[in-house]
Amino acid sequence: MATATLSPANSEKLTNLKSAVASLNQIRQVFCVDNEKSGFLNLVTRYLSGEAQHVEWSKIQTPTDEVVVPYDKLAPLSEGPRGIHANNWILEKFFKNIFFSPEIFASKFEYIQSVIEVRNGLTFLDLIVKQIEALNTKYGCTVPLLLMNSFNTHDDTSKIVEKYANSNIESHTFNQSQYPGLVIEDFAPLPCKGNAGKDGWNPPGHGDVFPSLMNSGKLDALLSKGKEYVFVANSDNLGAVVDLKILNHLIQNKNEYCMEVTPKTLADVKGGTLISYDGKVQLLEIAQVPDQHVNEFKSIEKFKIFNTNNLWIDLKAIKRLVEADALKMEIIPNSKEVDGIKVLQLETAAGAAIRFFDRAIGANVPRSSFLPVKATSDLLLVQSDLYTLTDDGYVIRNPARANPSNPSIELGPEFKKVANFLSRFKSIPSIIELDSLKVTGDVYFGAGITLKGKVTVNAKSGVKLEIPDGAVILLIRMSMVLRTYRRVAGVKQHRMFQRSKEYFWLKSFVISFAEKDPPLLRLVWV
Repeated sequence: MATATLSPANSEKLTNLKSAVASLNQIRQVFCVDNEKSGFLNLVTRYLSGEAQHVEWSKIQTPTDEVVVPYDKLAPLSEGPRGIHANNWILEKFFKNIFFSPEIFASKFEYIQSVIEVRNGLTFLDLIVKQIEALNTKYGCTVPLLLMNSFNTHDDTSKIVEKYANSNIESHTFNQSQYPGLVIEDFAPLPCKGNAGKDGWNPPGHGDVFPSLMNSGKLDALLSKGKEYVFVANSDNLGAVVDLKILNHLIQNKNEYCMEVTPKTLADVKGGTLISYDGKVQLLEIAQVPDQHVNEFKSIEKFKIFNTNNLWIDLKAIKRLVEADALKMEIIPNSKEVDGIKVLQLETAAGAAIRFFDRAIGANVPRSSFLPVKATSDLLLVQSDLYTLTDDGYVIRNPARANPSNPSIELGPEFKKVANFLSRFKSIPSIIELDSLKVTGDVYFGAGITLKGKVTVNAKSGVKLEIPDGAVILLIRMSMVLRTYRRVAGVKQHRMFQRSKEYFWLKSFVISFAEKDPPLLRLVWV
């Protein structure tokens, strides 16, 4: 780690910033070593100093199986009454913490993530609660649930959590830190420019989970109850589940930190990966990679795994490192514009903390542990028949799907918001045999539709395209527009047009209306 001293100009910026921050009341004062004001100023100081981690490419080594443990090498758990007793002992040392950042989800979907229905009327948070309820019931333990919220949605989430008051789990919420945005022009806090609303502030990334656990008092409370490990995951990752084999391995080997990684595909080439560097395991992100090695980093031959952001961490180690102010994760600068003002916000990532913990490891888990829902295209996948829901709240892959990879889904801007997405499907199509789907334009799907192979649906500008109930669409490109139809020998024949300078007849497709068979869409030459 290389640290540069502050230039005179940056020293002046920091002095002015400290004075301005002292007058801001929104940053909560906490009687703790690393309260929010000092945490914010420390982060800014590091940023201004030019502190950066320089990775020497020649020193990067592929981690051994002792560093990134293959899942099938984890010791199996005992079964029967003795196994339940042993697993109860393991679970009593543990609790689950969710990176619950619904404002990120809301900015994309305009919904609080917890209230979005995933399957069978159950929301993301419903499924998380069902999973922990099942653990507590099966093993007679008391695994609690903590939701790390942001100031943007804390009140709404607290109300939502009340619905679980009668469940067999103890649930709590706590807030991330609240840092002011920095005006790029003069490095003043944005709230000091008259923007005192929520847009003037930001949560500093999920790397803030460590000081926030301490500042909220939750860390000491959990330690006092004998809890030793926390499983931390993003709330939008439906594949993030409590795996007792991993927890047992950590306890037996006294590992302070474990990152779940999974085999990389071409869709994950930009994801961070674990490397061995100077004798320690470390997260390597694409932003740290020298330009001449970016293609090598993206290769799935050399860097075969990527970070799922499912993390297992020792609570005593968190307390030790936070109190020592030792967690100096790489800073992620994000620029944005608020009311015409260019603003900088500084963040850190929890995965980057791995190199500060003793005996830190990775666990190479199955791909099923990574099922994030970041966009409506992901929502389509998990709501379809490609997945099924267990009684314990787990979303699992439908074994009827022969292809090990999920189909590629691209939905146009008309589908971006959840409300619009839901209004365009009478029901989610069957996609068990789908390879890819690309939809653009004003398209609506009827009920009971089946998609197979590679399907592209493109409605021309200004024209509404409705796919009828029960249609089976396979290996076609619908780049034309439905116009009129006529009945031919008991079959409806629709004409489709394509616009160049003017409309012209190009192709037609036939929809069979045999009563016992679903309608089948196929292209035929006219």
